Amino acid sequence: MPEAEPAARPPAAASGPEEERPAAVPTGRERLLRALWPPTAGRKQLTVAVLLFVLGLGVAIQVRSANDSGVLRGARQEDLVRILDELDDRTQRLEDEKQRLKDQRTELENSSDQAEEARRQTLQRERQLGVLAGTVPAEGPGITLTVRDPAGSVEADMLLDAVQELRAAGAEAIQVNGVRVVADTYLADTDGGVEIDGRKVTRPYEFKVIGEPGDLEPALNIPGGVVQSLKKEQATASVTRSEKIVVDALRSVERPDYARSSSR
Repeated sequence: MPEAEPAARPPAAASGPEEERPAAVPTGRERLLRALWPPTAGRKQLTVAVLLFVLGLGVAIQVRSANDSGVLRGARQEDLVRILDELDDRTQRLEDEKQRLKDQRTELENSSDQAEEARRQTLQRERQLGVLAGTVPAEGPGITLTVRDPAGSVEADMLLDAVQELRAAGAEAIQVNGVRVVADTYLADTDGGVEIDGRKVTRPYEFKVIGEPGDLEPALNIPGGVVQSLKKEQATASVTRSEKIVVDALRSVERPDYARSSSR
């Protein structure tokens, strides 16, 4: 018998590169991340955005500066210089007070006898508070402000403006015609004059003020300040500097009706 022919074999696969697998379909989250990152804004768009921000900021600053300086727009150059000097002086006083408190803290921390140092500082602080409260006399450099009012047109609010200007300029003790001015002092108009804390004071009004004379006098002469306001009322204000001003009018210590110390 003739031999059986071998079974036909399937043709061999042609050799070649491996077939590419179909790409995976991205999920919805992946498509969202690709859309948002990285940002699609170009360099030109970013540059324009930054320029617009800077321009808006500059306009806002300019408008605010114009509004703030409107009050002083009509002031003379020397008046503006005086105001700037006064602001610098106030800043310096605050810095000095800050440094003084730091020094006191350092002394307490480094003192070998902290209890004795604390007592010393407490007594010193008590004297300072006595001056502010008007319970002890005080002396030091300062000014005398004399307000002459022949027409009788000066009212209590004008004298109060003078007190406030002096306090803002660093006045540490004030008395007017023998009446000590303290934190709760009030002024009121009355027939033929002004009352301070219920006591009538008559013209001329004499302010004795302890503080830095170089700060107190300019504060009264700023444009639109106390001196100019008094001139509009046909009154005159004269300021005299002195190395020794005595403020000896005293206030009695009054116990508050309701307020109590909250220290424990």
